Amino acid sequence: MREAARFDWRVDRLATIDSTNEEARRRAAAGDPGRLWIVADEQTAGRGRQGRPWVSPIGNLHASALLIDPCPQASSPQLGFVAGVALACAAEDLGASRAKLKWPNDLVVDGAKCAGLLVEGAALPGRRLACVVGVGVNCAEAPEGVGYPTAVLKRDDGGAIGAAACFERLAARFDEALALWDRGEGFAAIRTDWLARAAGLGTVVRIRDAEATREGAFEGLDADGRLLFCGTRGLEAIEAADLWISPEWLGESRRNE
Repeated sequence: MREAARFDWRVDRLATIDSTNEEARRRAAAGDPGRLWIVADEQTAGRGRQGRPWVSPIGNLHASALLIDPCPQASSPQLGFVAGVALACAAEDLGASRAKLKWPNDLVVDGAKCAGLLVEGAALPGRRLACVVGVGVNCAEAPEGVGYPTAVLKRDDGGAIGAAACFERLAARFDEALALWDRGEGFAAIRTDWLARAAGLGTVVRIRDAEATREGAFEGLDADGRLLFCGTRGLEAIEAADLWISPEWLGESRRNE
């Protein structure tokens, strides 16, 4: 079912799809002009970072935004922070003020993951760029046995947040965040908003990247959105890694290694 969306976005709602990100990529390859949301009740092959499976039952939010040429290609990774700010603001709007952003692409409550983001790009003819921003939110059910704590996104008073209400606020907030970002020119403002909602800022964290697993302090983000990590090697700017924040996360990680 196709419907008109606010802010000149279109929304396609589907019952079941393999992956909303994959569907958005297919639409881009077929010539879709972008500013399109794909929303599915259920995904049969949802995925997260590094191709990890994303459990996608009915009742949770599964949505992907398609953007065509939203910025210079070098700025496209910033879309993950744009979407993160939008998601955190949407959670606040819905009464879930305890939800915080965990670098690089998660929303957590008390250290437990309740939502994730996946930004992907694809080259189009004529040197055009398609960017897909996928969002998955545990509105009804949190997966078990995935190797890290999970939770359902709820209001601070314990009330439920439905997938439809979550998407409505997310779509509005994403449009606002895109305008603030201004094709990358406003990333400093997005970075400030992201850090204001960051989980674990200034605390001891643990990271695992291609080199090693180590502990140090989460000092913030650099001007490009890289994690500023201060450990035994001094201050580093980490571009890609897995991050654990609390002692509970560290213990859970060790049990699953």
